[in-house]
Amino acid sequence: MVAIPAGRFVMGTAPGEEERETLAVAFRHRSEPQRTVTVPAFAAGRFEVTRGQYRAFAAATGRATDGCFVWVGAGFEKDPTKDWRNPGYSQDDTHPVVCVSWDDATAYAAWLARRTGKPYRLLTEAEWEYAARAGTTTSRHWGDAGPSCRHANGADLTTAAQVPGAADWPAADCSDGHAYTAPVGSYPANAFGLHDMLGNVWEWTQDCWHANHEGAPGDGSARATGDCSQRAVRGGSWEDAPLGLRAAYRVGSPTVIRVWIRGFRVARND
Repeated sequence: MVAIPAGRFVMGTAPGEEERETLAVAFRHRSEPQRTVTVPAFAAGRFEVTRGQYRAFAAATGRATDGCFVWVGAGFEKDPTKDWRNPGYSQDDTHPVVCVSWDDATAYAAWLARRTGKPYRLLTEAEWEYAARAGTTTSRHWGDAGPSCRHANGADLTTAAQVPGAADWPAADCSDGHAYTAPVGSYPANAFGLHDMLGNVWEWTQDCWHANHEGAPGDGSARATGDCSQRAVRGGSWEDAPLGLRAAYRVGSPTVIRVWIRGFRVARND
């Protein structure tokens, strides 16, 4: 865990950012309006929760799974034979766990809290963006340019060459060395000491989904209104084009869905 200091930051997409990134019109304005948010001090996982860590939880609790959504060439389809143990590509226990739902992630945090006696939980959406920005105001913690393969694991030339059906995906014109997930900590940390806040796997947050930031809390707490059958997911993944690996970018997903590009990290009140 890394201690994240209290602070204030401007949350949301800066004017012109989505146009510069050529984000599809259907996905624009979800990260608006910009507003100042005050975030109390908290601790966040230095890394995304790994497959090895999740394995310990699953063994202790008997946590079941019923398949995972994987890419099949023309879209995502649920494959009942895939799960966090076998998401459809090679991983070891140093890789971030994938094929976990929001329900799985919150159950893991609750189990960890019981085991350690410390208040583990998921990050709120405001905490997540504050932690991802790490004091910066640019679209990514390394600047406004698209993701350099030195900084993050996103869709790139390696992905295009090795992932079936990915040759035509939008991708960075560089090679980060990993077609799928990378071991946590493979890329440099941001200024707060956190790795893979952008790229590698999407991360579940606490917040109920809302189409934009209107009416969202300004104190760093989770949004508890809106569509609570869906939750906000942040950070982009190994499968995402450069425009998806931005601090402000956000999507929503049903809490029960397991996908081969989605995992989580934990937070704690200290």
